[in-house]
Amino acid sequence: MLCLACAAPAFAAQADVPKGASLEATITALDGAVFDAFNHCSDPAQLRRHAEFFAPDVEFYHDTGGVTWTREAMIANTAKYACGHYTRERVSLQVSPIKDFGAIAQGVHRFCQVDSGRCDGEADFAMVWRLREGQWQITRVLSYGHRPSADTVRHDPK
Repeated sequence: MLCLACAAPAFAAQADVPKGASLEATITALDGAVFDAFNHCSDPAQLRRHAEFFAPDVEFYHDTGGVTWTREAMIANTAKYACGHYTRERVSLQVSPIKDFGAIAQGVHRFCQVDSGRCDGEADFAMVWRLREGQWQITRVLSYGHRPSADTVRHDPK
């Protein structure tokens, strides 16, 4: 049983966010950090780091993959289907506050195959970030509208 997420701390890993940064700058930095870890999740330490950004009871809704109800299940799926197979690039991001809770981040992301470097798929996403005791954590994720990219991009695989 994969339980990398079980050891994750009660609060999220943090990104390098300047003190007093705007909500948009904060969430943009956190989005970059969570997906930097995702993009390197073949390394077990990076997979654990990725897990730390999510609440233990995170709900993840994926239009083609279904729903997971826990961080443990979500990370198991990430390890099985994503790590070493593809990476994620953010195309756009819009941040909206949620009064007395946190923020919603929504946008478009593109997926790139690790072996070929082809970035030929994209989808819409929305993530709900909760701020508690000075720490940010993702409580809900929606990844939907998966489709071929409007522009196929090629990156050098690393």
